[in-house]
Amino acid sequence: MIEVKDITKSYGTKENKQQVLKGISLKIEDGEFAVILGASGSGKSTFLNVVSGLERADSGTVCYDDVDITKLSDNKLTAFRKETVGFIFQQYYLLPNMTVEKNVRMGAELASNKEYKEIINEVGLSDKLKKYPSELSGGEQQRVSVARALAKKPKVLFLDEPTGALDEDTGRQVLDYIAKLYKESDFTVVMITHNQNIADMADTVIRINSGRIVDISKNEVKKTAYEIGW
Repeated sequence: MIEVKDITKSYGTKENKQQVLKGISLKIEDGEFAVILGASGSGKSTFLNVVSGLERADSGTVCYDDVDITKLSDNKLTAFRKETVGFIFQQYYLLPNMTVEKNVRMGAELASNKEYKEIINEVGLSDKLKKYPSELSGGEQQRVSVARALAKKPKVLFLDEPTGALDEDTGRQVLDYIAKLYKESDFTVVMITHNQNIADMADTVIRINSGRIVDISKNEVKKTAYEIGW
């Protein structure tokens, strides 16, 4: 379980200081698919960064079971991220001097996963193994980033607008594959998006506005990536 208590986060100093997160508390169960909705500037990306350990909160706690990551040293926090979480962003963050295979293998090696080529095949890139990012379309690059994150076999997968740069067909394909792996591997998914239709795929929908949670709801019936609107 991820348990967040009274998280605050600000940027800037003195008169320019801006509080982005204003005392957020939340629980996400193991194996849950949670979608966080909010307009641009609502604080959802900052919340994801803090909960995943990419940034430190100003105050409050973030616990993964009995581990409070807000109390970890920088080195231990880095090790925690490597061992526990995976990331998929709207920006692909691929290494330009590495092929598709090597980019994905980088994630796989963190989990001693020798079956990473199977994941590359599942995202439809088996014929692109030796291609470099500059030789791929935007949709193909995003699929590489998905494969790299999943090859790591994370316990928690964080996604920041993963379909924001994709066309509808590719976006649905990526979401469908993530949902398939989620069901098979039983990891936890935390996705932020402004696309309310994607929320129909989730177990839990969390709405954030002006740095606070304004609503939490559950989907009694979840839709597939091909059933949601776009």
